[in-house]
Amino acid sequence: MNLCRAMLWAIPLGLVSSLGAAAFASTIDLEVLPLTTQSNPQGSGCPATLRAYETPDPYRAGGFSTQGMIQLSAIATDISVSQSDRFSTTWVGTIKPQYRNCIASAGMSMVDGKSYAGRSYIRVQIVDGKAKVILDMTGMGDANRLTSVILAHALRDGNPRWTWGGTD
Repeated sequence: MNLCRAMLWAIPLGLVSSLGAAAFASTIDLEVLPLTTQSNPQGSGCPATLRAYETPDPYRAGGFSTQGMIQLSAIATDISVSQSDRFSTTWVGTIKPQYRNCIASAGMSMVDGKSYAGRSYIRVQIVDGKAKVILDMTGMGDANRLTSVILAHALRDGNPRWTWGGTD
């Protein structure tokens, strides 16, 4: 029995059940990459990172789904969905005053504290006083080489939320 399983068996079953899938959430750090311009040569005024979370839903035969959210309200207000289809959703918000000079993009750089080198399906653009979060499943295949899709999108507590999934 590996160490993870041994640790899981050491946790009381009632506690695991009450925590549910939230106990297994992944923390995703998105590195903010400023764009330098003549008016802003240092690319200053940007946050260093943004944080997102994803939690797999309980297993269901034939498919999987993952719940996610990004803490966009840390840098923006008045957030709403501006575009959505089966493959991507974009949320847009107005940048908070302390970030008004920020021109940057961001992509997934760490998952649970470990470097992430895969395709960033969560991206952020900060430009012209707006922050855009783009969740994009385009080209993201599942175990059966079918496209993963966006199953739901919403806002809760001022932050973008989503569910995406595929077949297993």
